[in-house]
Amino acid sequence: MTPQPSGPDPIPAKPVPWHAMGSDAVFAGLSSGPDGLGAAEASSRLTDVGPNELSFAGATPWWRVLLRQFISPLIGILLAAAVVTLLQRHWVDSGAIFLVLCINAALGFVQERKAEADVRALQSLSTPSCRALRDGIEQTVPGRDIVPGDVVLLESGERVPADLRLFDTNGLQLDESMLTGEPFAATKHPDQLPADTGVADRANIAFSGTFVGSGRGRGVVIATGPRTALGEINALVQGPPGKSPLQLLTHSLERRIGLIVLAALVFIFIAGLVLGNDVSTMFRTSVGLAVATIPESLPIVLTVALSLGVSRMAKRNAIIRTLPAVETLGSTDVIGSDKTGTLTENRLTVEKIWTTAGLVDITVAPGNGQPSEPKLVRAVLRAGALTNEATLSSEEEDLEYSGDAVDAAMAKAAVARGAISEQTRTAPPLAHQPYEPHLRYSQTVHVDDHGGRILYVKGSPEAVLDAAATMARGDGDGPLDRALIHTANEALGRDGLRVIATASRTLAESEKLCSPLPAPSGLTFLGLEGMTDPPRPGVAEAIAKCRRAGIKVIMITGDHPATATAIAGRLGLPIDKPALTGVEMAELDDHLLSARLEQASVAARVSPVEKLRIVHALQSAGRVVAVTGDGVNDAPALKAAAIGVAMGRSGTDVAREAADVVLTDDNFVTIVHAVEEGRITFAAIRKTTYFLLSTGAAALVAVTLSVFAGTPLLFLPVQMLWMNVVTNGVQDIALAFEAAEGDELARPPRLPSEGILSRTLWFRAGITGAWMALAVILSFIVELHAGYPEIHARTLALTMFVMLSLFQVFSSRAENKSLFQLKLHGNKPLLYTSLAALTLHWAAMTWPVTAGLLELTPLNAWEWLLCAAVGSTVLIIVEAEKAVRRWAHRNEVPVHQQPPR
Repeated sequence: MTPQPSGPDPIPAKPVPWHAMGSDAVFAGLSSGPDGLGAAEASSRLTDVGPNELSFAGATPWWRVLLRQFISPLIGILLAAAVVTLLQRHWVDSGAIFLVLCINAALGFVQERKAEADVRALQSLSTPSCRALRDGIEQTVPGRDIVPGDVVLLESGERVPADLRLFDTNGLQLDESMLTGEPFAATKHPDQLPADTGVADRANIAFSGTFVGSGRGRGVVIATGPRTALGEINALVQGPPGKSPLQLLTHSLERRIGLIVLAALVFIFIAGLVLGNDVSTMFRTSVGLAVATIPESLPIVLTVALSLGVSRMAKRNAIIRTLPAVETLGSTDVIGSDKTGTLTENRLTVEKIWTTAGLVDITVAPGNGQPSEPKLVRAVLRAGALTNEATLSSEEEDLEYSGDAVDAAMAKAAVARGAISEQTRTAPPLAHQPYEPHLRYSQTVHVDDHGGRILYVKGSPEAVLDAAATMARGDGDGPLDRALIHTANEALGRDGLRVIATASRTLAESEKLCSPLPAPSGLTFLGLEGMTDPPRPGVAEAIAKCRRAGIKVIMITGDHPATATAIAGRLGLPIDKPALTGVEMAELDDHLLSARLEQASVAARVSPVEKLRIVHALQSAGRVVAVTGDGVNDAPALKAAAIGVAMGRSGTDVAREAADVVLTDDNFVTIVHAVEEGRITFAAIRKTTYFLLSTGAAALVAVTLSVFAGTPLLFLPVQMLWMNVVTNGVQDIALAFEAAEGDELARPPRLPSEGILSRTLWFRAGITGAWMALAVILSFIVELHAGYPEIHARTLALTMFVMLSLFQVFSSRAENKSLFQLKLHGNKPLLYTSLAALTLHWAAMTWPVTAGLLELTPLNAWEWLLCAAVGSTVLIIVEAEKAVRRWAHRNEVPVHQQPPR
């Protein structure tokens, strides 16, 4: 009998991660070797693990897009009314309703399909081919056919096809900014690392989708497709998007209106029957009142307003993927922005040079307050440019160099500053030793102007200082002052600059050159070059505008806190509170994290998952969050945010796939323009909604009052359908063309708890709707008591309603400003459609055919003047209410001076 083990089962050992294994253990774990896999084994593994590809969500079927246009409580009510009137053979009624519904569906369908077709991202991060060892022979293999255990060869300019555990490197540097957010090239080596090493610091791993900047290397594939670091991020991106704030508000408003209108119609229907009206008449009255009351054109207005916003934003370099994104930008109150490539230019630039003569800002033209010893600056620039492997790629107005980012920055600075010519810089050296990570320096030997030989060295300040014996001064070489150099190095580091030291030594004639060059010694320390990824032009001003608009900007980056804080200070972000870090986030629960984010302006050294948590924490605090970024590491946060903004030029396709907005100029400044356009768009939607609800409420209240007053029907069913045409048939859509009032960026963001209409507009809609209803029903009753026939009384009441609506639509043009501060022709579509509607109503009254169909009769000039005079009263009421509110709020603190909420 087999003995049973006593005690609890042993806890299984945690598997050792690939980066914590030695090369031999990695090969053993993958059943592979330095010569790679055999062709047959690779084919077998491909069958088991599947192709090396990322999965992306498919396009939405056309029929679903079309069906979405009819999913609305208001549309549902109108559809039911259209079907019933069709069954009752009331062709005019049903035809009018169906026409409105079809126009709305067509507009929405076309715009959604066009947006999806225009901006759907390509799956271009998959590598078309790579070099791998199969049966010990180098072969070109399709990227999708790479499998775990394959040995892949890397060289400068190539894209890494899968996650690799490196086992052989030679000066290998990878551009991992798309994953880590850092602009500096990551130096790679094959050495074993501790198990708890973070993803961004795994120097022996080459991640899928990154680029080889320089050097060569070999690595064995440890993960492909969805199992790579890139695949894990892609998995976070997939999934259905959430509803935008506008969609939530619109659906809530539609449900509320639908319930109120249904209840009112049922009530009026029953009341009409009780008061002696027949069923057919009351049913048609209810249907007509539903058409006149329900703002069925609201979906059309939303589509038109958002489409206009899309067009305006496209002219300002912002491509909108989904229509609701237009408004969401306007309601944003927090922007979480990636640093590299978004706030900064994603390229290193030499900004400062330190020598014993002082600190020089080389972004300032020579002679403008520069130190008195420019020769020392030239010596530093010359040394950095000669110990250099960058190549000139463009000689246009702004010199551009390709190659290692540090070399490119130093070459550009030296040539642009005139310290060296490009011809001298590219002259073949007598000897050269490229930068090696374990040495932390590079060195080269050149012939000087007198035929002598000079050794130039550049590298980390510590490595160069160890090899130095003297330091250059204005009056010649002098004693080495290590403390002075250390102080200067630390000061540059605190400014967020990456520091490179330079030194030189004149070689004696007796010294022979050999390969490789011996370790340098006896050097003259020349100085320090401080470089950084500079802020984009105009970003600081854009951030200042955001703050004035009540929008909090948070820099979210994988970069080091010191560097990120220094850049934030340059951009005008508050840096009185320390940067939030990923390590600190791990110690905070969601509530404390939300509180910490309200104080911080910088979140540094954070992973993609931590970025996602930041977005969720801000959203849980009631914030409407926009996230900008360009890298794969930004994609999960872009997808989760209320609005995701990706870079169009430098951004990755995965980021664009996850985003709602794509900036074609990669400029954060465009965000401010987009926010402004978003607020203009929402203001247009808000004004139109106010107009539709106030006139709809007026019609509902007026008809209800007439039923309970025991008078004949105020409006016949066909007249209510006609009223819908001439009061808001096209004017409401024209109102969506309303231009900016000019103070969009001086207002605070709309609170999430606030609906489409503010309290002010709800109040205004209430008083104007009540007054319009009262004016119409009183005019009808007075006409009847004066002995006029019903047809004349109805005509006068209907015309008065048309006039009241005409003045109401013009009073809706501005929420806060007086109408008299706006140009009459500032919205030409509204002016023309309003005049056309009035003319159409006059023509319908005077042409016998339409007058008989609508049961109308012509009015005389005095009656027209009476309608116009009463109609203008609604404008007087609105202007008086605006003036009172402006006076009451005259002492309010500007939004940018208010404390954060």
